[in-house]
Amino acid sequence: QVQLVESGGGLEQPGGSLRLSCAASGRTFSTYVMGWFRQVPGKEREVVAAISRAGSRTYYTASVKGRFTISRDNAVNTLYLQMNSLKAEDTAVYYCAARTGMFTDTLYYKDSDYTYWGQGTQVTVSS
Repeated sequence: QVQLVESGGGLEQPGGSLRLSCAASGRTFSTYVMGWFRQVPGKEREVVAAISRAGSRTYYTASVKGRFTISRDNAVNTLYLQMNSLKAEDTAVYYCAARTGMFTDTLYYKDSDYTYWGQGTQVTVSS
């Protein structure tokens, strides 16, 4: 089992940057496929990005490609999401999620694929 704690959210102006972190408990972080999701009130939770166990493969939803970067540091059990060129439509609660991955380069894209979730961190993009 793994516990996930997000941090780094806040208020940022359009065009600005934020870096989210997700600290994971336990000693098996490197066995988990990790993902970032976001949700706004009244809408379904959507995948933002995902990364394979060793970080060799990544996935981004179309709306964040070229602006967001997902990464992980398995040595310190931490997942990151670097968000640049922020837009108002990026405003949401951001969640990190984890599940075990069968293969080194496995990725998962749906929230129903993930087992463990953090509590979320609010990101607000507004002038």
